[in-house]
Amino acid sequence: QVQLVESGGGLVQAGGSLRLSCAASGRTFSNYDMGWFRQAPGKEREFVARFSWRYGGIYYADSVKGRFTISRDNAKNTVYLQMNSLKPEDTAVYYCAATNPLRVRSGTQLSEYDYWGQGTQVTVSS
Repeated sequence: QVQLVESGGGLVQAGGSLRLSCAASGRTFSNYDMGWFRQAPGKEREFVARFSWRYGGIYYADSVKGRFTISRDNAKNTVYLQMNSLKPEDTAVYYCAATNPLRVRSGTQLSEYDYWGQGTQVTVSS
């Protein structure tokens, strides 16, 4: 089992920045692919960014590319999402997720992830 706890959400003006953190506990953190998803009101949860442990790659949704940066600190069992140049359309609940790398195909689908945090709210005002 892996437990994930997100933090760092809040209210920010458009153009501002936030850094989300996801603290993991349980099994060996470094063995898992980690991802960030978000869900806006009335919309489905969508992929934002992820680490590929298997291939060492980092991937982003087109909507956040160039503005968001995912990083991880294996020593602290924490994954981060640095969000810059925030827009009102980035408003959502942001979720951290983890999965066994062997289960990953695209890494963008909810069904590929075994473990989820409770989410943290990000609100961007115009």
